[in-house]
Amino acid sequence: MAERTEGQQGAAGYVLHRTVVLVGMMGSGKTAIGRCLAQRLGVAYIDSDAEIEAAANATIGEIFARDGEPFFRDREAEVIARLLKSEPCVLSTGGGAYLAERNRAVISARGVAVLLDADLDLLWERVRHKDTRPLLRTANPRATLAEIFTARAPIYAKAELRVLADPAYSIDEMTDAVLEVLATRPDVLEPET
Repeated sequence: MAERTEGQQGAAGYVLHRTVVLVGMMGSGKTAIGRCLAQRLGVAYIDSDAEIEAAANATIGEIFARDGEPFFRDREAEVIARLLKSEPCVLSTGGGAYLAERNRAVISARGVAVLLDADLDLLWERVRHKDTRPLLRTANPRATLAEIFTARAPIYAKAELRVLADPAYSIDEMTDAVLEVLATRPDVLEPET
């Protein structure tokens, strides 16, 4: 793929040069922050899970049940690689996407990974009433979430940028924090001139 030389001018007074890939645990705010960030930057927002569901004409849960997690992870990698070839945008990924080395490599090469780093209590508060999380369909979903969190945290820490999810933040305030971190990387985001 040719190196991008032009970015997209956004509504917030910035030019986005690389796709911002939001990574982190389920419930960290990737969807809500991703939508708000994309709107502020005047770029597309894409959810990799929604893209997978559209391509498969099935929900993530149905794909897991019918084809298994390895099949899903292969499709996820294909979709992420394809989306990173498009114009710079905001891409939110499923909680397990960043665990795969192949995904981390393509994200690093074509975008920038931003970890939305939420603690376990905040994550539990956000996901405990949702039945759309196939990995949490266990006898003790909070314990399962804690195990997943512990296993994934060291891999998420490899993200190039990190924003701490403060439970007191509104979506707008968290988006402000993401923009501040992105602004430290002029190869990703720079003020319009």
